[in-house]
Amino acid sequence: MRKLALSDEILLSVEKPARYIGGEVNSVVKDIEKDHIDIRFAMCFPDVYEIGMSHLGIQILYDMFNRMEGVWCERVYSPWPDLDKIMREKHIPLFGLESQEPVKDLDFLGITLQYEMCYTNVLQVLDLSGIPLLSKDRTWDDPIVLGGGPCTYNPEPLAPFFDIFYMGEGETRYEELIKLYREARKNGLSRLEFLRKAALIPGLYVPSLYDVTYNEDGTFQEMIPLYPEAPKTVVKEVVMDLDHVPYPDKPVVPFIQVTQDRVTLEIMRGCIRGCRFCQAGMIYRPVRERSLEFLKEKATAMLRSTGHEEITLSSLSSSDYTHLGELVNFLIDEFKSQGVNISLPSLRIDAFSLDVMSKVQDIRKSSVTFAPEAGTQRMRNVINKGLTTEDILNGSREAFSGGWNKVKLYFMLGLPTETEEDMVGIAELANEVAAVYYDTVPKEQRQGRCQITASSSFFIPKPFTGLQWARMYPKEEYARRAHIVKDAMNAQLNHKSLHYQYHETDVSVLEGVFARGDRRIADVILAAYRRGSLFDAWSEFYDDEKWQQSFKECGLDPDFYTMRERPIEEAFPWDFIDTGVTKAFLIREWQRAHEPVITPNCRQKCQGCGARRFGGGVCFEGQS
Repeated sequence: MRKLALSDEILLSVEKPARYIGGEVNSVVKDIEKDHIDIRFAMCFPDVYEIGMSHLGIQILYDMFNRMEGVWCERVYSPWPDLDKIMREKHIPLFGLESQEPVKDLDFLGITLQYEMCYTNVLQVLDLSGIPLLSKDRTWDDPIVLGGGPCTYNPEPLAPFFDIFYMGEGETRYEELIKLYREARKNGLSRLEFLRKAALIPGLYVPSLYDVTYNEDGTFQEMIPLYPEAPKTVVKEVVMDLDHVPYPDKPVVPFIQVTQDRVTLEIMRGCIRGCRFCQAGMIYRPVRERSLEFLKEKATAMLRSTGHEEITLSSLSSSDYTHLGELVNFLIDEFKSQGVNISLPSLRIDAFSLDVMSKVQDIRKSSVTFAPEAGTQRMRNVINKGLTTEDILNGSREAFSGGWNKVKLYFMLGLPTETEEDMVGIAELANEVAAVYYDTVPKEQRQGRCQITASSSFFIPKPFTGLQWARMYPKEEYARRAHIVKDAMNAQLNHKSLHYQYHETDVSVLEGVFARGDRRIADVILAAYRRGSLFDAWSEFYDDEKWQQSFKECGLDPDFYTMRERPIEEAFPWDFIDTGVTKAFLIREWQRAHEPVITPNCRQKCQGCGARRFGGGVCFEGQS
């Protein structure tokens, strides 16, 4: 019987002790002797348990590793500040949930990097584990520290802390890496020799094998391989056949309520739409769908094995899945009578999508969500949203006619070429949506006022997007723009039906630094962590003053990374990564944004972005 790493006294003194005890339904506990385990892998989400347990990627990789012969994969999450304090005071090392044994004693620590504001939590995980924070200080007594996920598409701000970054989708190369690790340990290779051999595996980037140079003006110059094994370009890994890679039949079921307490069914990867601000829409190209039969089988298996009462269909744009109607009808026929709710995020609001939603939602309790992203048609053309005002108002009319009276609208502020007219346009569009309700629904059929909630985040230029050259603004300017929208909301005819909220300004600026930063930013992250920065994604813990002091200590100006528009010819720290989408295509999109001209989506007309080279998906639809 395994012994818990934390005493009863400690568990009873912290918030939600179930975060730390493991033993959940479908968690995997192996016997090291009987199961001939020779590779121990810790899979980490560097945030609190409730967030990490809601992440599909961890569930997929956890299942995949635990299917491998001789491999045992455990889960690790960031201890909440109350336990963090106790662990430091009592010198308790961070542990895997399944074995309750120290992470430092395992072979690999894989950390998923989903959001830039979790970067100090990465250092927390290393620090509490007793693993040297810098890769150069580690020996074979430490695990190999791996990074994966969307933030690795600019890994440089974290480069000194990781041994290896895995570029792309995780189902393709891990068996090869584990085989190499076994051979390296068996043959007595040094850690450096192992890393040099690992760099030969496609999709793997070993940052210690490269030097970085900068121009006199501080801009990035080039990345120089220090060894012949280190490739000049690292090509992302892509799974072209999604029906023949591991997908969990028995996902782990938490003891406590988590952010997304449901079965998640990934129906496709990628997006045809090509919004110029959207990193995911570019780095996950080309669009690949899972077959209807595969999804039916997995939905049935997961609902039976978990007891969950909700299933969500996950993708970047669910409306674009070819068999959405058939899949939803199957789920309704099979599971609605059993009390299973069906969640459909990422739908485009049109007659088809609303028809599908009306079948699965309790209309009186739910809201419909539009993501216009911008308040005026000109600005939607700038970002290539492919959504007209008429589309939005017609969709609203369909929703109100169908019985909904609550609409959520998502926008961005601070987009390139944005004017005050565009800001006010957010309020005017929200008002027009409310007006549609009062024009469409007879007075005697209304259940009070409609509720139109408009939310705005601040645009952050991300690598590998058509807007990666754009500038950002000081936090005071973001606040000013948000107040313009708020004042305009209050001035609308239907202002009593409108509600407006916006994102924190400080966090957005720092996220922008991390998104496009270079290797020098690692010093700032380390300095801020040593000042106590942790859980920066949580507004109650974020302390901007600590970050400003850290930039000053390191002699770096955050404005250098955020406040200037990048010239087309400037080299980027992430240029060595090949996502399939070419830089020439992205430059073309940047130029089209300024015209502004819409680029048709992938199913309307191929634009030659480069993703066709992977040999499948939407690029080859209709070809035998």
